[in-house]
Amino acid sequence: MGFGDLKTPAGLKVLNEFLADKSYIEGYVPSQADVAVFDALSGAPPTDLCHALRWYNHIKSYQKEKASLPGVKKPLGQYGPAGVEDTTGGAAPANDDDDDDIDLFGSDEEEDEETARIKEERLAAYNAKKSKKPALIAKSSILLDVKPWDDETDMAKLEECVRSIELDGLVWGQSKLVPVGYGIKKLQIACVVEDDKVGTDQLEELITAFEDHIQSVDVAAFNKI
Repeated sequence: MGFGDLKTPAGLKVLNEFLADKSYIEGYVPSQADVAVFDALSGAPPTDLCHALRWYNHIKSYQKEKASLPGVKKPLGQYGPAGVEDTTGGAAPANDDDDDDIDLFGSDEEEDEETARIKEERLAAYNAKKSKKPALIAKSSILLDVKPWDDETDMAKLEECVRSIELDGLVWGQSKLVPVGYGIKKLQIACVVEDDKVGTDQLEELITAFEDHIQSVDVAAFNKI
């Protein structure tokens, strides 16, 4: 048994014909038989030897797992078609686990370069996605008590004045009139503000600027969102 000299075109042709109806050298899963034959090759078979090339690329994908593949590595003369003698020079001996053996699965350096490239691409994609993610905006919910001068103040006009204040980062919410006493009512109005853009002092200053209708402003409630 054997493939002739696997380092020659003739030997590769024997391997190609042998794999025409097979996925592996032995059995139906990758094994040490595939590793033994793979290690005996000088490189990838030419493209015209499609069966051998298909097998070569498939077994090469098991680079990291090759030591754990099932079976026991045997001499090349125990694989292949009957009636063909193995004449491959420098064939890997059986059960030879020396670190100096030639490893044709691909160098660690090439593997490391490819792995590094893939990691860099994934990291770049992650950073690009992260940069598009909107930053968390700190907001607060504020409840204001806006008090008029007396019971004759037009409360509808007072609220209109308050809501006329427009600022980037300010959203007015619900409101209601709350009795204070002696027929006087105060406007209780809610709003949501972005902390970096709008402050309570700024709001109080802008609201009390409508001095014809508004006597004072108090913060009734303040909560971070």
